Amino acid sequence: MALVSLTIDQFRCLEHVELGFDPKYNLFVGANASGKTSLLEAVFFLGRGRSFRSRRLERIIRQGQPDFTLVGRVQHGGPPVVLGVRGARGGTEIRVGGAPAQSAADLAVHFPPQVIDPEIHKLLEEGPSRRRRFLDWGVFHVEHQFMGVWQRYYRALKQRNAALRQRGSEALAAAWDGELAQAGEQLATLRERYVAQLEPDLVRIGRQLLDLEVTVVHHRGWAAEFTLAEALQQSAERDRRYQITQVGPHRGDITVRVEGYAARERVSRGQQKLLAAALTLAQLGLQDRMAPGRSALLLDDPAAELDATNLGRIVEVVQQLPVQLFVTSLRPDLVGLGRPGALFHVEQGRIAPAA
Repeated sequence: MALVSLTIDQFRCLEHVELGFDPKYNLFVGANASGKTSLLEAVFFLGRGRSFRSRRLERIIRQGQPDFTLVGRVQHGGPPVVLGVRGARGGTEIRVGGAPAQSAADLAVHFPPQVIDPEIHKLLEEGPSRRRRFLDWGVFHVEHQFMGVWQRYYRALKQRNAALRQRGSEALAAAWDGELAQAGEQLATLRERYVAQLEPDLVRIGRQLLDLEVTVVHHRGWAAEFTLAEALQQSAERDRRYQITQVGPHRGDITVRVEGYAARERVSRGQQKLLAAALTLAQLGLQDRMAPGRSALLLDDPAAELDATNLGRIVEVVQQLPVQLFVTSLRPDLVGLGRPGALFHVEQGRIAPAA
């Protein structure tokens, strides 16, 4: 599913932009702070319903404006599908095919972008919440029952935590244990199954990028020797004390290992970026196999963040993926990716096709 066109209004420094895209390779060239990353952010927001740079909508809306809008057309075989996102300080409104959408997941069904940007090392460096989002994004695209299971689990978790915060409501909190345990076991199993599917690609790409053995381990969020129901019983007193559920998939995580050791303890910042890129590219490859022709990869100024050798390795992997590319660069002669199908010049928030 290629993004055919995108109209952007009042998004960061982009006042009004109308663009048509190549289905394979789009290159955006301009100086620093010209608006290149904002363009990638808008493309990402259209498919994810959120930004990869900020969680606060007021930082994304162009200064002095009440809201921003994004309207894109995606096409794969049949007639195009129109995706729309409006962001205001009160939240986001999403439409798919002209009808209101229930959640951002409805966008991702039609246009699921991935991004590799200068902050990608945070996938390994920061806490587990970012890795859980990464994991669940991947599971969503390969397990059809995932969204229903995920919603069941987090609905039960919310109710149980609310009961734990009320005095004398131990019985009410315990009443949610059965639903929480059942949905939690299912969610953890889906995640584990996904990690097993992801690992072969990660091993291969890790070898290509770092010439090292890279593996990944899934942590369920409770001790492996117990069921979740048993873990909830064992944690009941601590849960009451802290007024929050201490065990379950909401505490899950993944650990990336290099040559058998946890990567966070063994590798440099530069290697962390390559490892995080390997995870993203492995996920993208698996995602495309499950839904061919729908995926997009956004590369934000890769030449500025990587030396020539490592850039060449990433480009080699990227060229093997049948995805739509959106790339930013200071220069039009980005080595390795070939001639872009569409070349754009970006300057002070204005974007125009290059002559």
